[in-house]
This record gives sequence, structure tokens and C-alpha cells, in this order.
Amino acid sequence: MESTDHGDEFHESHAATAVSPGLWLVATPIGNMGDMTTRARDVLRASKVVCCEDTRRSGRLLAAIAATPERLMVVNEHTEHEAIDAVADLVANGHVVALISDAGTPAISDPGERLVRAMVERSLPVWCAPGPAALIAAVIVSGFPTHRFVFEGFLPRDGAERRERLADVARERRTCVLYEAPHRIGRTLTDLAEACGPNRLVCLSRELTKMHEELWRGTLAEAIERTHTTEPRGEFVLVLEGTPVITADVTDADIVKALNERRGVGLSTRDSVDEVSTVLNVSRKRVYDLATSSTDPGAKGRKKRKT
Repeated sequence: MESTDHGDEFHESHAATAVSPGLWLVATPIGNMGDMTTRARDVLRASKVVCCEDTRRSGRLLAAIAATPERLMVVNEHTEHEAIDAVADLVANGHVVALISDAGTPAISDPGERLVRAMVERSLPVWCAPGPAALIAAVIVSGFPTHRFVFEGFLPRDGAERRERLADVARERRTCVLYEAPHRIGRTLTDLAEACGPNRLVCLSRELTKMHEELWRGTLAEAIERTHTTEPRGEFVLVLEGTPVITADVTDADIVKALNERRGVGLSTRDSVDEVSTVLNVSRKRVYDLATSSTDPGAKGRKKRKT
């Protein structure tokens, strides 16, 4: 085993170097200012321009660490594309440009992805000052498996795209991480319960690292009930257990019951078949045959569509 002294020298030597020109993605605190790294502070202090979502909010952060860029540039979901040329010109001329979000790591459900891709396509340098990320904080304290997990971010607001994503989450066997706003958390929990079943376990995190940080664990049904008695406040991170692998024998009655539950919440036959075959770990053909046979009470009275 190599001596740890070499690692210490590596970090010390790099900490002493100047901030290299380029676009820097800088992670900012998600709540507690103590989580901001020394490197993040150095990059922001060295930046000619800081790209941010909200100049007032970011201005307060920069003032707190004595960073005085020449300019704050608004880069949000609406203006990110328009900012590409200006940022590329600054970087090409040897300047340091920082990109920050309102909280956490930029380009994770926040602006930055298109900006980074544009810099890479132009062979311009992109660097990262890593740090806080709400999804990582939430998943490691959830108690669910972390060796494999998937990040879904914010679900689509409505329509077929939302239904498809909910079906994907319902079938997902890895731990699943989602973001949600307080005014939509109730609806999202209800939709997840309908897609995944009310007994799927979930960990809800809010106000991570802040004074009123809260972690809550239970079933989706219990989480829905909680939103009826406790006003949701702050941004939420939902960590959902993966769909369990069914190892016991599954009867036809089990399949028909699961099909009817999903039809009862408005899923089409195709979507119901896809979900049930995945959740119960049985062949799609078996589920489809039951869905279209007379043994399925929901199939009675349905006529075959003419072709």
C-alpha cells in the first residue's frame, strides 16, 4: 500500500495553484454555508463572470465569500442557449467563467448541460469544483441500496410523458431518486402510489442541511396521508425503493387482481400488462392472455377492435 503522504502532497500542491481559465461548474451549498469548499470559494473569487439563475440570491452568496466578479450573467432554462456565445468568447480569451445554480451542483436538474456541451464541442476547457448535491445527500441517508440507483429528477407535469415516466419508475428495480416542489408533492406521491402500489417504501427529505432539515420514511400510502396533515414546505427529494423481485409462485388470480388495480386508475391494457409483468416478474404473454381472456372480469363486454 502506498503512503498516504503522497496523497496529502497532491492535494496541497493543487490547492496552491492558480485557477485555470475555462468554464467552471461550481457546487454551492444546499443549505449550510459550512459545506462550501475552499476550492469553490477560490474559483468564484477568480471568476471574471459568474453565470447564475438569480442575481440577487447569488449576489448574497458571492458577497458572503468576498467574491467580486465583473459581471453576473443570468443563465436559466430560458436563457442558457443565448448565453453560449458570450461564455465561449470569454473562455476562448483566457478568462475564468463560473456557473452556479441556486443551490447544489449545476447541470443536475438545473441549467448547465447545454452550456457544457457547447464548450466541449468547441474544444474549450471545462472544469468542476465539486461539492454538495441534494440527490447524493438524500440517497445515502435513505437506508435503501446505494450500490445501484437511478436519478429521475423532476417528473413531467402531465400527459402521456408523465404516465410513461411513472411506468418506468414502477418497473425500476434500482433505488430511484426524484425531485419535487412542495405544491406538487401530494399529487406526485398519489401518482407514484397508483403506479407502484401503496406499500412501496419511500424516504422523503426536505430542507437538507438547513436548520429545519427533515427526513421521513414510510410507505407511499403513509406519505400521502402525511401530506394531508402536515403542510409540505421546502423542496423535496424522494428516494423510492426499487420494485421487489417476486420469487414466490404467482397465481392467475394474483395477476388478474393486479391488472384490475391498474385499470381502475385509468391505465390502458397495454400499460397495465407491462407494469404487472414487470412487478410480478412473470411473462408478458401470460399477463396479456389473462388481460384479454374471459377470466378477467374487466374484459367482459369488450369487443375486439375491427382492423
